[in-house]
Amino acid sequence: MKKNIVLCLFTVLILSCASRREAASTIATSYMNSITAGDLKTHLTIVASDEMEGRDTGSKGQKTAGNYLISQYKKNGIPFPKGAVDYYQKVPAQFMNQKYDEKLPDSENIWAFIEGSEKPNEIVVVSAHYDHVGIKNGEIYNGADDDGSGTVALLEIGQAFAKAKKEGHGPKRSILILHMTGEEHGLHGSRFYAENPLFPLANTITDVNIDMIGRRDEFHTDSNYVYLIGSDYLSTDLFNLCEEVNQKYVHLNIDYKYNDRKDPNRFYYRSDHYNFAKNGIPSVFLFNGTHADYHKPTDKVAKIEFDALAKRTQYAFVIAWELANRQNRPVVDKDGK
Repeated sequence: MKKNIVLCLFTVLILSCASRREAASTIATSYMNSITAGDLKTHLTIVASDEMEGRDTGSKGQKTAGNYLISQYKKNGIPFPKGAVDYYQKVPAQFMNQKYDEKLPDSENIWAFIEGSEKPNEIVVVSAHYDHVGIKNGEIYNGADDDGSGTVALLEIGQAFAKAKKEGHGPKRSILILHMTGEEHGLHGSRFYAENPLFPLANTITDVNIDMIGRRDEFHTDSNYVYLIGSDYLSTDLFNLCEEVNQKYVHLNIDYKYNDRKDPNRFYYRSDHYNFAKNGIPSVFLFNGTHADYHKPTDKVAKIEFDALAKRTQYAFVIAWELANRQNRPVVDKDGK
Protein backbone atom coordinates (compact mmCIF):
# COMPACT_ATOMS: atom_id res chain seq x y z
CA MET A 1 0.00 0.00 0.00
CA LYS A 2 2.77 2.43 0.98
CA LYS A 3 4.63 1.63 -2.24
CA ASN A 4 1.51 2.45 -4.27
CA ILE A 5 1.07 5.78 -2.46
CA VAL A 6 4.71 6.72 -3.04
CA LEU A 7 4.43 5.73 -6.71
CA CYS A 8 1.28 7.81 -7.11
CA LEU A 9 2.91 10.83 -5.48
CA PHE A 10 5.97 10.44 -7.67
CA THR A 11 3.79 10.22 -10.79
CA VAL A 12 1.85 13.34 -9.78
CA LEU A 13 5.13 15.19 -9.21
CA ILE A 14 6.48 14.19 -12.61
CA LEU A 15 3.27 15.23 -14.35
CA SER A 16 3.20 18.50 -12.43
CA CYS A 17 6.80 19.33 -13.44
CA ALA A 18 6.07 18.45 -17.06
CA SER A 19 2.97 20.65 -16.97
CA ARG A 20 4.95 23.60 -15.59
CA ARG A 21 7.62 23.18 -18.27
CA GLU A 22 4.95 23.09 -20.96
CA ALA A 23 3.30 26.21 -19.54
CA ALA A 24 6.65 28.01 -19.40
CA SER A 25 7.33 27.05 -23.01
CA THR A 26 3.93 28.35 -24.10
CA ILE A 27 4.56 31.65 -22.33
CA ALA A 28 7.98 32.09 -23.97
CA THR A 29 6.53 31.25 -27.38
CA SER A 30 3.80 33.86 -27.04
CA TYR A 31 6.33 36.65 -26.39
CA MET A 32 8.72 35.32 -29.01
CA ASN A 33 5.89 35.60 -31.54
CA SER A 34 5.38 39.26 -30.67
CA ILE A 35 8.58 39.83 -32.68
CA THR A 36 7.39 40.29 -36.26
CA ALA A 37 8.84 40.95 -39.69
CA GLY A 38 6.50 43.91 -40.09
CA ASP A 39 7.69 45.68 -36.96
CA LEU A 40 11.32 45.02 -37.83
CA LYS A 41 10.78 46.49 -41.29
CA THR A 42 9.13 49.59 -39.83
CA HIS A 43 12.09 50.20 -37.53
CA LEU A 44 14.79 49.39 -40.08
CA THR A 45 13.25 51.62 -42.73
CA ILE A 46 13.92 54.48 -40.33
CA VAL A 47 17.23 53.38 -38.80
CA ALA A 48 18.84 52.67 -42.20
CA SER A 49 17.28 55.62 -44.04
CA ASP A 50 19.27 58.31 -45.82
CA GLU A 51 18.31 60.68 -42.99
CA MET A 52 20.73 58.78 -40.73
CA GLU A 53 23.61 59.50 -43.13
CA GLY A 54 25.23 56.11 -42.62
CA ARG A 55 25.41 56.44 -38.80
CA ASP A 56 29.16 57.04 -38.64
CA THR A 57 30.52 57.10 -35.10
CA GLY A 58 29.69 60.36 -33.35
CA SER A 59 28.05 61.86 -36.42
CA LYS A 60 24.78 63.80 -36.56
CA GLY A 61 23.20 60.85 -38.35
CA GLN A 62 24.22 58.38 -35.66
CA LYS A 63 22.84 60.68 -32.98
CA THR A 64 19.58 60.97 -34.91
CA ALA A 65 19.37 57.17 -35.05
CA GLY A 66 20.09 57.06 -31.32
CA ASN A 67 17.23 59.47 -30.65
CA TYR A 68 14.91 57.14 -32.53
CA LEU A 69 16.03 54.13 -30.50
CA ILE A 70 15.46 55.97 -27.24
CA SER A 71 12.02 57.13 -28.38
CA GLN A 72 11.03 53.50 -28.91
CA TYR A 73 12.22 52.44 -25.46
CA LYS A 74 10.25 55.29 -23.92
CA LYS A 75 7.21 54.35 -25.98
CA ASN A 76 7.38 50.79 -24.65
CA GLY A 77 7.96 51.87 -21.06
CA ILE A 78 11.52 50.51 -20.94
CA PRO A 79 13.68 52.69 -18.67
CA PHE A 80 17.39 53.35 -18.69
CA PRO A 81 19.30 51.25 -16.15
CA LYS A 82 19.38 51.90 -12.45
CA GLY A 83 22.51 53.82 -11.60
CA ALA A 84 22.51 55.67 -14.94
CA VAL A 85 21.33 59.26 -15.40
CA ASP A 86 19.81 58.75 -18.85
CA TYR A 87 19.84 56.38 -21.84
CA TYR A 88 23.43 57.30 -22.79
CA GLN A 89 26.78 55.96 -21.74
CA LYS A 90 29.03 58.69 -23.08
CA VAL A 91 32.19 57.48 -24.78
CA PRO A 92 34.73 60.30 -25.07
CA ALA A 93 36.70 60.94 -28.22
CA GLN A 94 39.93 60.63 -26.28
CA PHE A 95 39.12 57.02 -25.46
CA MET A 96 38.15 56.09 -29.03
CA ASN A 97 41.22 57.67 -30.54
CA GLN A 98 43.74 56.00 -28.23
CA LYS A 99 44.48 53.16 -30.63
CA TYR A 100 44.24 54.56 -34.15
CA ASP A 101 43.80 58.35 -33.77
CA GLU A 102 41.06 58.53 -36.40
CA LYS A 103 39.92 61.93 -35.09
CA LEU A 104 36.60 60.46 -33.97
CA PRO A 105 34.30 62.80 -32.02
CA ASP A 106 32.54 62.05 -28.75
CA SER A 107 29.85 59.39 -29.07
CA GLU A 108 27.52 57.29 -26.93
CA ASN A 109 26.50 53.76 -26.18
CA ILE A 110 22.74 53.53 -25.62
CA TRP A 111 21.28 51.32 -22.93
CA ALA A 112 17.86 50.19 -21.76
CA PHE A 113 16.95 47.91 -18.89
CA ILE A 114 14.38 45.32 -17.83
CA GLU A 115 14.90 44.56 -14.15
CA GLY A 116 14.74 40.95 -13.04
CA SER A 117 12.18 39.77 -10.53
CA GLU A 118 14.24 37.25 -8.54
CA LYS A 119 17.91 37.82 -9.33
CA PRO A 120 17.99 41.47 -10.41
CA ASN A 121 21.72 41.81 -9.77
CA GLU A 122 22.57 39.12 -12.33
CA ILE A 123 22.69 40.61 -15.81
CA VAL A 124 22.10 39.19 -19.29
CA VAL A 125 23.50 41.62 -21.88
CA VAL A 126 21.92 41.69 -25.33
CA SER A 127 24.09 43.78 -27.65
CA ALA A 128 24.44 45.12 -31.19
CA HIS A 129 26.30 48.07 -32.66
CA TYR A 130 24.28 50.90 -34.15
CA ASP A 131 27.10 52.72 -35.91
CA HIS A 132 28.08 52.18 -39.54
CA VAL A 133 30.62 53.84 -41.86
CA GLY A 134 28.82 57.05 -42.85
CA ILE A 135 29.18 58.81 -46.20
CA LYS A 136 32.03 58.18 -48.63
CA ASN A 137 32.56 60.06 -51.90
CA GLY A 138 29.08 61.51 -51.61
CA GLU A 139 27.38 58.11 -51.23
CA ILE A 140 25.45 57.12 -48.12
CA TYR A 141 26.37 53.73 -46.69
CA ASN A 142 23.02 52.88 -45.07
CA GLY A 143 24.20 49.71 -43.31
CA ALA A 144 20.81 48.01 -43.35
CA ASP A 145 22.29 44.61 -42.56
CA ASP A 146 25.48 45.86 -40.88
CA ASP A 147 24.23 46.42 -38.28
CA GLY A 148 20.84 47.96 -38.79
CA SER A 149 19.47 44.43 -38.58
CA GLY A 150 20.95 43.86 -35.12
CA THR A 151 19.94 47.33 -33.99
CA VAL A 152 16.25 46.81 -34.72
CA ALA A 153 16.42 43.25 -33.37
CA LEU A 154 17.29 44.78 -29.98
CA LEU A 155 14.24 47.06 -30.17
CA GLU A 156 11.97 44.06 -30.72
CA ILE A 157 13.66 41.95 -28.05
CA GLY A 158 13.28 44.78 -25.57
CA GLN A 159 9.62 45.19 -26.45
CA ALA A 160 8.99 41.45 -26.00
CA PHE A 161 10.60 41.42 -22.54
CA ALA A 162 8.74 44.57 -21.53
CA LYS A 163 5.43 43.03 -22.61
CA ALA A 164 6.24 39.90 -20.61
CA LYS A 165 7.04 41.94 -17.51
CA LYS A 166 3.87 44.03 -17.84
CA GLU A 167 1.81 40.85 -17.98
CA GLY A 168 3.46 39.29 -14.94
CA HIS A 169 6.01 37.09 -16.72
CA GLY A 170 9.09 39.26 -16.49
CA PRO A 171 12.58 37.73 -16.50
CA LYS A 172 14.08 36.48 -13.25
CA ARG A 173 17.44 38.05 -14.10
CA SER A 174 17.85 41.55 -15.46
CA ILE A 175 18.22 42.29 -19.17
CA LEU A 176 20.63 45.05 -20.19
CA ILE A 177 20.14 46.10 -23.80
CA LEU A 178 23.30 47.70 -25.18
CA HIS A 179 23.54 49.52 -28.51
CA MET A 180 27.26 49.96 -29.02
CA THR A 181 29.02 52.80 -30.77
CA GLY A 182 32.37 52.71 -32.55
CA GLU A 183 32.30 49.05 -33.51
CA GLU A 184 33.30 49.80 -37.09
CA HIS A 185 36.38 51.65 -35.89
CA GLY A 186 37.65 48.98 -33.51
CA LEU A 187 34.97 47.75 -31.08
CA HIS A 188 35.39 50.98 -29.12
CA GLY A 189 31.95 51.17 -27.50
CA SER A 190 31.99 47.65 -26.12
CA ARG A 191 35.58 48.07 -24.98
CA PHE A 192 34.55 51.23 -23.14
CA TYR A 193 31.64 49.44 -21.47
CA ALA A 194 33.84 46.50 -20.45
CA GLU A 195 36.32 48.91 -18.88
CA ASN A 196 33.59 51.06 -17.34
CA PRO A 197 30.71 48.68 -16.64
CA LEU A 198 27.54 49.96 -15.05
CA PHE A 199 27.09 46.57 -13.40
CA PRO A 200 30.02 44.45 -12.19
CA LEU A 201 31.33 42.15 -14.88
CA ALA A 202 31.28 39.38 -12.27
CA ASN A 203 27.48 39.72 -12.23
CA THR A 204 27.18 39.66 -16.03
CA ILE A 205 26.31 36.07 -16.85
CA THR A 206 26.33 36.21 -20.68
CA ASP A 207 26.45 38.51 -23.69
CA VAL A 208 24.14 37.66 -26.59
CA ASN A 209 25.55 39.71 -29.47
CA ILE A 210 23.81 40.33 -32.80
CA ASP A 211 25.68 41.64 -35.83
CA MET A 212 24.20 41.18 -39.33
CA ILE A 213 21.19 38.85 -39.28
CA GLY A 214 19.06 40.16 -42.15
CA ARG A 215 20.54 38.51 -45.26
CA ARG A 216 21.99 35.25 -46.53
CA ASP A 217 25.48 34.55 -47.80
CA GLU A 218 26.86 32.66 -50.78
CA PHE A 219 27.07 29.39 -48.85
CA HIS A 220 23.30 29.08 -48.29
CA THR A 221 20.51 28.65 -50.82
CA ASP A 222 17.82 29.58 -48.28
CA SER A 223 17.84 31.80 -45.23
CA ASN A 224 16.74 29.30 -42.57
CA TYR A 225 20.14 29.31 -40.89
CA VAL A 226 22.29 31.35 -38.57
CA TYR A 227 25.97 31.24 -37.78
CA LEU A 228 26.71 30.84 -34.08
CA ILE A 229 30.17 31.90 -32.98
CA GLY A 230 31.74 31.50 -29.57
CA SER A 231 28.95 29.74 -27.67
CA ASP A 232 31.27 26.90 -26.65
CA TYR A 233 34.49 28.87 -26.18
CA LEU A 234 33.97 29.50 -22.47
CA SER A 235 30.92 27.49 -21.42
CA THR A 236 29.53 24.09 -22.31
CA ASP A 237 26.29 25.20 -20.65
CA LEU A 238 25.87 28.11 -23.06
CA PHE A 239 26.52 25.90 -26.08
CA ASN A 240 23.94 23.37 -24.87
CA LEU A 241 21.39 26.07 -24.09
CA CYS A 242 21.68 27.56 -27.59
CA GLU A 243 21.20 24.14 -29.16
CA GLU A 244 18.27 23.25 -26.91
CA VAL A 245 16.26 26.43 -27.40
CA ASN A 246 16.74 26.24 -31.15
CA GLN A 247 15.21 22.76 -31.22
CA LYS A 248 12.49 23.83 -28.83
CA TYR A 249 11.41 27.08 -30.45
CA VAL A 250 12.72 28.12 -33.87
CA HIS A 251 14.37 25.20 -35.76
CA LEU A 252 17.04 27.13 -37.59
CA ASN A 253 19.98 25.33 -39.14
CA ILE A 254 22.89 26.30 -36.92
CA ASP A 255 26.09 26.69 -38.91
CA TYR A 256 29.37 26.52 -36.98
CA LYS A 257 31.62 27.23 -39.97
CA TYR A 258 32.97 30.45 -38.46
CA ASN A 259 33.20 29.00 -34.96
CA ASP A 260 36.34 27.16 -36.04
CA ARG A 261 39.26 28.76 -34.22
CA LYS A 262 41.37 28.28 -37.35
CA ASP A 263 38.93 30.14 -39.62
CA PRO A 264 40.93 32.92 -41.32
CA ASN A 265 38.07 35.46 -41.03
CA ARG A 266 38.43 35.50 -37.23
CA PHE A 267 34.89 36.79 -36.79
CA TYR A 268 34.99 35.82 -33.11
CA TYR A 269 37.39 38.72 -32.53
CA ARG A 270 35.59 41.20 -34.77
CA SER A 271 32.33 42.07 -33.03
CA ASP A 272 31.32 43.47 -29.67
CA HIS A 273 30.87 40.19 -27.80
CA TYR A 274 34.65 39.80 -27.80
CA ASN A 275 35.12 42.52 -25.19
CA PHE A 276 32.92 40.50 -22.86
CA ALA A 277 34.42 37.14 -23.75
CA LYS A 278 37.99 38.30 -23.16
CA ASN A 279 36.85 39.17 -19.62
CA GLY A 280 35.63 35.61 -19.04
CA ILE A 281 31.94 36.23 -19.75
CA PRO A 282 30.30 33.47 -21.83
CA SER A 283 29.23 35.03 -25.12
CA VAL A 284 27.45 34.02 -28.29
CA PHE A 285 27.51 35.90 -31.59
CA LEU A 286 24.60 35.56 -34.08
CA PHE A 287 25.59 36.32 -37.68
CA ASN A 288 24.38 35.70 -41.25
CA GLY A 289 27.81 35.88 -42.89
CA THR A 290 29.01 38.46 -45.39
CA HIS A 291 27.60 39.15 -48.84
CA ALA A 292 28.33 41.25 -51.92
CA ASP A 293 26.91 44.41 -50.28
CA TYR A 294 29.04 44.17 -47.13
CA HIS A 295 30.48 47.64 -46.38
CA LYS A 296 29.11 49.02 -49.62
CA PRO A 297 26.48 51.69 -50.31
CA THR A 298 24.25 48.91 -51.67
CA ASP A 299 23.59 47.47 -48.18
CA LYS A 300 20.01 48.76 -48.26
CA VAL A 301 16.67 47.94 -46.64
CA ALA A 302 15.23 46.62 -49.90
CA LYS A 303 17.66 43.68 -49.78
CA ILE A 304 16.78 42.55 -46.25
CA GLU A 305 14.92 39.23 -45.89
CA PHE A 306 12.55 40.23 -43.13
CA ASP A 307 11.18 36.76 -42.42
CA ALA A 308 14.74 35.58 -41.81
CA LEU A 309 15.48 38.65 -39.70
CA ALA A 310 12.38 37.96 -37.59
CA LYS A 311 13.23 34.30 -37.03
CA ARG A 312 16.82 35.03 -36.05
CA THR A 313 15.64 37.82 -33.74
CA GLN A 314 13.21 35.39 -32.15
CA TYR A 315 16.08 32.99 -31.64
CA ALA A 316 18.17 35.65 -29.91
CA PHE A 317 15.17 36.45 -27.72
CA VAL A 318 14.64 32.88 -26.55
CA ILE A 319 18.35 32.46 -25.84
CA ALA A 320 18.16 35.53 -23.61
CA TRP A 321 14.85 34.34 -22.14
CA GLU A 322 16.32 31.01 -21.11
CA LEU A 323 19.45 32.62 -19.73
CA ALA A 324 17.35 35.02 -17.68
CA ASN A 325 15.00 32.38 -16.31
CA ARG A 326 17.03 29.22 -15.73
CA GLN A 327 17.95 28.34 -12.18
CA ASN A 328 21.70 28.54 -12.74
CA ARG A 329 23.89 30.84 -14.77
CA PRO A 330 26.16 29.24 -17.40
CA VAL A 331 29.23 27.71 -15.80
CA VAL A 332 32.58 28.85 -17.18
CA ASP A 333 34.38 25.54 -17.71
CA LYS A 334 36.75 26.45 -20.55
CA ASP A 335 39.54 28.97 -20.99
CA GLY A 336 38.29 30.40 -24.30
CA LYS A 337 41.41 29.43 -26.24
